Amino acid sequence: MGDGPVDPRRRVPRTDALLADPRLAAATATLGRDRVKAVVAQAQERARRGEIDPEAVRDAAVAALPPSGPRPVLNATGVVLHTNLGRAPLSPEAVAAVVAASGHTDVELDLSTGRRARRGRDALDALAAAVPDAEAVHVVNNGAAALVLAATALAAGREIVVSRGELVEIGDGFRLPDLLESTGARLREVGTTNRTTLADYAAAIGPRTGFVLKVHPSNFQITGFTSAAGVRQLATLGVPVVADIGSGLLRADPLLPDEPDATTTLRDGATLVTASGDKLLGGPQAGLLLGAADLVDRLRHHPLARAVRVDKLTLAALAATLHHPDTPTRAALHTDPGVLRQRVERLRDRLGADGRKAEVVPAVAVVGGGGAPGVELDSWALSLPERYATPLRTGDQPVLGRVVRGRLLLDLRCVPADADEAVRAAVLRVADGDD
Repeated sequence: MGDGPVDPRRRVPRTDALLADPRLAAATATLGRDRVKAVVAQAQERARRGEIDPEAVRDAAVAALPPSGPRPVLNATGVVLHTNLGRAPLSPEAVAAVVAASGHTDVELDLSTGRRARRGRDALDALAAAVPDAEAVHVVNNGAAALVLAATALAAGREIVVSRGELVEIGDGFRLPDLLESTGARLREVGTTNRTTLADYAAAIGPRTGFVLKVHPSNFQITGFTSAAGVRQLATLGVPVVADIGSGLLRADPLLPDEPDATTTLRDGATLVTASGDKLLGGPQAGLLLGAADLVDRLRHHPLARAVRVDKLTLAALAATLHHPDTPTRAALHTDPGVLRQRVERLRDRLGADGRKAEVVPAVAVVGGGGAPGVELDSWALSLPERYATPLRTGDQPVLGRVVRGRLLLDLRCVPADADEAVRAAVLRVADGDD
């Protein structure tokens, strides 16, 4: 009696043989054996059901491996602070500080005495030194938390006087009025969408006023028939003025003349300034509070302060950012367009030598990330076919550009100069696969 056909399910590779594949073995080191083994089992089951050939199980398992975490992306969009890419990239000094702080640290210990010390004193001292006009400073886990802490401590059960034109939506559906009212404060809206005067604020102030809130509309502009009362005017009203400047600019920057900074805002009379650490400051996500010593001390000792306390890694990154302010964000904002053009032209020429055509075109970059709306930065970009966008975005080294009028533009403003070769390699892989 002759042998019958071999059941294809018998050809499905064994689990131990699959896990020995170098690609899957490498994944085990980052994802863990259980996760990789589960992916392998799914690929084997697909083969048993006849969905794929048994010989394809290895490649199917590799293709199905989940990412080990957030993937590094080359930001060629021309948006300096891209919210979906995590806003500000950390400086090398901040990255090194995070690594150093990842183990046991003296975050809350005085090594000389062996006693408990002020948490994050290096970061707090650096922030105070960067903004001498602040009598005291504090740090929480993000910008919204800074404002919530201020509202809870100063205005729970009381009123916050704020212009209707400054009740902004801050992204992902979160709206400032909802955020503030969640603290138990009542909003007293004054003025209109386009015009709010000092008299509007003055008429609303009374015994139940907790503070006047001044919000910088950092993600939109209103032009035309408009007017607004500035911090210097509001400081004459005799009540605390809390200024949410948003973007984290600590000192005035001539490149961003309309963007408020903490130093100027405090000099204009703000009692408290709140800001984000991962925008124009170029540091980690954090909420900065700067202002009057009695007020900051009151916030620091409020029970909510514990719930929004910042972790040791953020404190380490923030301190390094303040000690070394020449961050990638600052470099991207202040890049010389002429130097940028030379980089793009070199990239075009190298691609041309590889037999791949690309064009160099002028482009416009923006600050992004809820900062300096309306500011446009002259830039240069590599122009490629639009169909390259998806494979570049989903490749082994993701490169994110932007599509404009049917062309994919790769603006190198936010791409580190030493990553130009990685951009070239990614484009070549896509172009080779497009043939």
